[in-house]
Amino acid sequence: MPTLSVFYGITIMMQYNDHAPPHFHARYGEFWGAFGIDPVRKLESDLPPQAEKLVRTWAKMHQGELLNSWEAAMNRQKLGRIDPLR
Repeated sequence: MPTLSVFYGITIMMQYNDHAPPHFHARYGEFWGAFGIDPVRKLESDLPPQAEKLVRTWAKMHQGELLNSWEAAMNRQKLGRIDPLR
């Protein structure tokens, strides 16, 4: 699964040719989550609350880039990196 961004120990990834709705995956240690892009929302997650909040904050800042990445992933194109949360 290609990595889009890494910040504060959280890795953001997106799968090629994944199922709808447009979403991305987040990993923090042994914890995982899936988050919708438009609107930004938790689909499923066992991330700790603070990590989940950071993921949602980052996703809202980069929603357009995430949608572009989703389109690229659905067309099996190379996915670029997205700036981390600072």
